[in-house]
Amino acid sequence: MKALFDYIPLIIFFILYKTTDPADSNHPLLQLIGAGGATNNHILVATIGLIAATVLVYGYLFISQKFHLEKPQWFVLLMTIVFGGITLALSDAFYIMLKAVIINATFAVGLLISPLFSQDRSPIIKKLFDPIFELSHQGWHKLNLAWVGLFATLAGLHAFFAFVFADGKYWGEFTAFGDMMVMLGFVIAMIFVLRNHLRKEIN
Repeated sequence: MKALFDYIPLIIFFILYKTTDPADSNHPLLQLIGAGGATNNHILVATIGLIAATVLVYGYLFISQKFHLEKPQWFVLLMTIVFGGITLALSDAFYIMLKAVIINATFAVGLLISPLFSQDRSPIIKKLFDPIFELSHQGWHKLNLAWVGLFATLAGLHAFFAFVFADGKYWGEFTAFGDMMVMLGFVIAMIFVLRNHLRKEIN
């Protein structure tokens, strides 16, 4: 359920991104904060919505989780506010486009080095999925590397759609839905491949 909450700000971002005229510097949200650009006002408006929705969603999670956020949640919130704030301050979409690249790359590196910080050298992915799967020590490391590959791939895809392909024309679409589809496809594939390793109480 918490994972679904993470996509609410992205959906709001996409709606504002698609419904705002790039040349409309008089949008009420831009007027509210005194921002505006020449041809990227749709991204600036969407960024305002993204920041506001992220703060509201994580504020709700903070309260519902007994005034606690997990480290990845703090990281996403901080990155959204920092890179979104820079984007609005400079009226430059480059920084909000860079946000998802950095977040996914950081998750990939964090998972990769996580065994170094565990007494039994187990990756953090074991802590997350141990209630679901029964795997050997080597199996957990393979699964961890698969997740490293996922986040590295997502970082590369975000960079590709933001800075390489069609001058960022489809960046908004991928940010809102492509990320979700890749993640969902990976999870389905993971469950299928590891279906014989599901814990008996789950079968």
